[in-house]
Amino acid sequence: MNKSDLISAIAESANMEKNKVEVFLNSFVEVVERVVASGDSVQLVGFGTFEKRHRESRTGRNPQTGEELTISASDVPVFKAGKNFKDIVNGAN
Repeated sequence: MNKSDLISAIAESANMEKNKVEVFLNSFVEVVERVVASGDSVQLVGFGTFEKRHRESRTGRNPQTGEELTISASDVPVFKAGKNFKDIVNGAN
C-alpha cells in the first residue's frame, strides 16, 4: 500500500474527504519526524512507539571487495510495534 492508497482507505473508513485526510496524514508525519529528531518519542498505546536510537561506530566490510571499513556513528529512527499491533499481525484478534 502506498501513500495515496492509505489516504483513500482512511478517507473511506472515516467517511472523510481525501484532501482533508492527506492534510492530516502529512501533518502527522511532520510532527512525528520533528519530535523524534528532537530526541523525544511518540507513543501510540496499542499501536507502537516511534523513537530515535544511537548507533555506535562499527567496522563493516565492503561486499564487493571484502575490504574493511569504518561505519560512522549515527542516530536512526526506530518503530517498535505495540502488543495489540503485534497480536493483530499474528492473527490473535
